[in-house]
Amino acid sequence: QVQVVESGGGLVQAGGSLRLSCAASGRTVSSYNMGWFRQAPGKEREFVATISWSGGSTYYTDSVKGRFTISRANARNTVYLQMNSLKPEDTAVYYCAAVGRYGGKWPAVAPTDYAYWGQGTQVTVSS
Repeated sequence: QVQVVESGGGLVQAGGSLRLSCAASGRTVSSYNMGWFRQAPGKEREFVATISWSGGSTYYTDSVKGRFTISRANARNTVYLQMNSLKPEDTAVYYCAAVGRYGGKWPAVAPTDYAYWGQGTQVTVSS
């Protein structure tokens, strides 16, 4: 079992950047494919990006392609989401999630595909 904790959220102006971190504990993060989701007020939780256990494969939702980059440092048990050219519509609580590297589907884009979740970190983009 793994526990994940997000950090790095905050308030930024449109066009700015933030880097979110997801620190894992309990089991090595290399045992898991990892994902980032977000949830805006009054909306359902939506998929943002996912990365395979080795970092060799990534997948993004269309709205963030070319602006966001997911990466991981397994030696540090950490996954990152670099967010550039932020827009007000990126405002949401961002969640990190994990699913075991064996048996899961790729890419895993539904919240129900993931077994472990963090508490989230708020990202607010002002216009």
